[in-house]
Amino acid sequence: MEIQFLLNGNAGFVDKSKQIKTKLMDPQIKNSSLAALSELIDIVTRLRDPEEGCPWDVEQTHLSLIPFALEETYEVINAIRNEDDNNLCEELGDLLLQVILHSQIAGEQNRFNIADVAEGISKKLIRRHPHVFDKISKLTYQEVKTRWEAQKALEKPPSFSSSPVSDELRRKIYSQSEIAGAMTISKKVAQLGFEWESIEGVLNKVDEELAELKDAIYKKNKAEAQQELGDVIFTLINIARWYGINLEEGLAGTNKRFLERFSIMEKKLKGNVSGRSITELEKMWQKAKQEINEKNH
Repeated sequence: MEIQFLLNGNAGFVDKSKQIKTKLMDPQIKNSSLAALSELIDIVTRLRDPEEGCPWDVEQTHLSLIPFALEETYEVINAIRNEDDNNLCEELGDLLLQVILHSQIAGEQNRFNIADVAEGISKKLIRRHPHVFDKISKLTYQEVKTRWEAQKALEKPPSFSSSPVSDELRRKIYSQSEIAGAMTISKKVAQLGFEWESIEGVLNKVDEELAELKDAIYKKNKAEAQQELGDVIFTLINIARWYGINLEEGLAGTNKRFLERFSIMEKKLKGNVSGRSITELEKMWQKAKQEINEKNH
């Protein structure tokens, strides 16, 4: 495979690409980057060789690699959160491997290859950034977002469905986590006007859903309680959207704080937490919380 095709693509794409001025990458860095990518592609091709490759790699399919793609994505996120450059560099490599692997598998079946992937995203970036590549008047952040959504809408084939928004959202959230999917749904329907008039309406909805959850729990109706818990979480996600809160980051912070406090408890109990009364553990929890607060202030 010619690595240069990653940058050039077809003739029409070449002409457009010549207008792009790369300011952050000098020729030496660009050449070394292309060489490294070329080597990686060659390595993956060799690993996938049916006769001389690795049996594990040869057996992989798009479906079998899904857990690894998810795992590597979350490990990249974790490295970013921990501001660990060495780990981030390594995890980005693992994620890049997933992209190359999927492209190699598709290429073996003459469906598409890594060059098609690179060319496709390059064209899309140019198409969706006319304010950069076509040198139209300078846009604000909000104007860029509006134009981006408008361009995405133009790229979609015409829909003859009687429920096009619902159909689109079903497709979109299929590969997302449930929390991300709920946020996607919430944002989309709000754009269409299906929205509370004020934050008070959202807060009142939280109270309403909590009351219904409590009622289901008191009735010991597990199936209903699960449904109502989902409604509570969905409403809380709407609060996050209203205030522009990053829900994943918020939950990640909660997980981190919990483990910090629990770690202090474990150390004081020399790892023997089991068998303690909840009263004792709650007191130790509050002390651990206080220690961390004093340390941070």
